[in-house]
Amino acid sequence: MKGKLYIVPTPVGNLEDMTFRAVEILKEADLILAEDTRTSSVLLDHYGIKRPLQSHHKFNEHQTAERVKEIILAGKNVALVSDAGTPGISDPGFLLARTCAEEGIEVQTLPGATACIPAIVSSGLPCDRFCFEGFLPQKKGRQTLLQSLASEPRTMVFYESPRRLVKTLEQFAEVFGPDRQCSVAREISKVHEEHVRGTLADVFAHFSATEPKGEIVIVVAGAVIEKGEHRNKYKD
Repeated sequence: MKGKLYIVPTPVGNLEDMTFRAVEILKEADLILAEDTRTSSVLLDHYGIKRPLQSHHKFNEHQTAERVKEIILAGKNVALVSDAGTPGISDPGFLLARTCAEEGIEVQTLPGATACIPAIVSSGLPCDRFCFEGFLPQKKGRQTLLQSLASEPRTMVFYESPRRLVKTLEQFAEVFGPDRQCSVAREISKVHEEHVRGTLADVFAHFSATEPKGEIVIVVAGAVIEKGEHRNKYKD
């Protein structure tokens, strides 16, 4: 019989955010695939999980996916984890899930941690409808994409590195307007978690004066539609 592929979310900060089911799946897996085996070993050691561990990251996932597919077809259960959060969301995972699904292998994704949802819920911005943009292109296509989002009515969610945050906020203010509301979530679920809210101009000024550190999620209010009602308007 075929085995299964389990996609297992891991904590984005606090190790206690791991679910009971996720721990059990990892303890029973025949093989665990990890984005960085050193990072994942800390989590596995914390929960006393001792299973075979293999690297699966963006530089080797094309080769790994075919090999893992054969392992699962041979009857083994494989669990995929990333450094933090849910695999496939701005992390390796999509290619392996697609490869297994095309082969008729059962893919089970456990619910669990992701930085996107806590950031948008805590932002104070409408979260009934939103679009997730992840990491923006660093160069080619970046400005075109931002211009296309200028009239996006839904709340927008972006991931960014601390070293590029100030420049990104500056670009957002230029394209979306300095008065557009936003929230920057930093170090979600960790000891130094912080949420900085205000206009893009306000938040840009804050992080220009205070060096940002840690994992960053930017939440930006959608554009206000002038005619008719719109539920995602920041001020109703």
